[in-house]
Amino acid sequence: MDNTNSVSTLIDCTTSKIQQLQKAFAELESHRAVTLNLKWKELEEHFHGLEKSLKRRFHELESQEKEFESRTVEAQKLLEKRQAAVVAKEQASLETLQEKRDAAIYVITTAREKQRKVSTEESSVVTDDGQGGPPSVEEKPPDVMVSESNFEEMKSAENGIIEVMSYPQLVKLCEQMDSEGLHKFISDNRKNLASIREEIPLALRAAANPALFVLESLEDFYRLEGPNMDGKKDSNLLGVRRTCIMLMECLSILLTNPDLVSASDVITEEVKDLAEAIAEEWKPKLDALDMDASNGNSLEAHAFLQLLATFGIASGFDEEELFRLIPMVSRRRQTADLCRSLGLTERMPGVIEVLVSSGRQIDAVNLAFAFELTEQFSPVPLLKSYLKEARKASPVKPGYASPTAQNEVNDRELAALKAVLKSIEEHKLEDQYPVDPLQKRVLQLEKAKADKKRVAEAAKPQPKRPRANGVGYGPRVTNVVADKTFYPRVAENRYPQYMYDRQFVYPGPADNHCPSLLGSATYNMSPAHGNYFATGYQYQPAYLH
Repeated sequence: MDNTNSVSTLIDCTTSKIQQLQKAFAELESHRAVTLNLKWKELEEHFHGLEKSLKRRFHELESQEKEFESRTVEAQKLLEKRQAAVVAKEQASLETLQEKRDAAIYVITTAREKQRKVSTEESSVVTDDGQGGPPSVEEKPPDVMVSESNFEEMKSAENGIIEVMSYPQLVKLCEQMDSEGLHKFISDNRKNLASIREEIPLALRAAANPALFVLESLEDFYRLEGPNMDGKKDSNLLGVRRTCIMLMECLSILLTNPDLVSASDVITEEVKDLAEAIAEEWKPKLDALDMDASNGNSLEAHAFLQLLATFGIASGFDEEELFRLIPMVSRRRQTADLCRSLGLTERMPGVIEVLVSSGRQIDAVNLAFAFELTEQFSPVPLLKSYLKEARKASPVKPGYASPTAQNEVNDRELAALKAVLKSIEEHKLEDQYPVDPLQKRVLQLEKAKADKKRVAEAAKPQPKRPRANGVGYGPRVTNVVADKTFYPRVAENRYPQYMYDRQFVYPGPADNHCPSLLGSATYNMSPAHGNYFATGYQYQPAYLH
């Protein structure tokens, strides 16, 4: 643009230059000695012709430049449109590819997770009734809530919905609103509980009224509790209660997804009134619960709080009563979500203080991280305090400590060490709390425990093995008179008796296991013998959810 302006300026100066040239030519002509044949008119016409030619050429170039610029702008716009179309197509292709990839990964991950959970649950045995005992490191509550990430994967298919395919019986039971049948189905398939739990939220959509269906499933929560249970719950009752909690959690997951159902349509005022009536019926039963006895794993308190959170009726109950129940469920993984749903986030510092004062620092650390209160409750000092309390020996006078008491102290310290190591790993505290000394102490205690067990087994009297020819354990006798009642060889209808050096032995009558050599053996067994293997070992059926 600057070059164009300069050329235009030079062309405009042509006239003045010609005038100057005319003056110079006139002056030259006045001093000439001879007459020149060249006239000024001819020069003037020549220069004016050059001027017009330059101006015409200049205007042509200007028009060509403008035309070129307009074509350039149009080409640029067209190029941008084409680029946008290409980018849109690429993005659509990438999204389609990502959806297919996510669907494939989900299918593979789900299959592997189901296989892993099934194999884990088959090899596990429930040893804690959920009402006491020290916090176990490897024990996890089997009714863990389905994580939101897993549920997002459940709905990541083409239309955002994955039909229940593994267990179509779930859909049928929900369609029929058969709560008793649903309980029985879950109990019969408890080995596959992890995969069943993932499909229940989607199966509940088949029910005419999912919320009412879940409320009906809570009828046996306290009905099966007998008056002579003495505070201990059998496996059947524990299984029913865990199933009730799981169904309420699955309903909450369904309600949090607006693409599947509308929460306002499912949780009607009639449903809320019925839920409040059930909560009022359960409420007096919670007064007898002891926070120390429950050890943060109370199914009764968890079910009550889950009922309030799922059906949104917490506002009708005293906040102080809810605050009192939180420490009773502090060991359960759903505690943080329950507190948020119940509007108790502001009360969590008080809950953590209660846990610390009652010696449950591990639970306090978990809640401190869940609610971002680690500045107020530093986790490392809490873990050290927990370990210090666990290492304290029982109040026994020096010199009178029994080996059993010392073993209990060591076991308590070992469990505390493993709990602290797990907490450090979960919350990534290795930089603040080195784990090497703790791991060495764990190895030391485990080695000492194994050595004591080996010494104790070696000190036990070894039973005599029966002879291969069927002779019993009586003294060897020779030259026996025929009319004697003692015979060195048992009768043909008798079997050699084997002694078992086991901890758990069938507690039957003495004559069922060590028959006398004088007379026939008796193998009497009561018809109501309970759960026993043929070898005489008793086993406890485990309810794994």
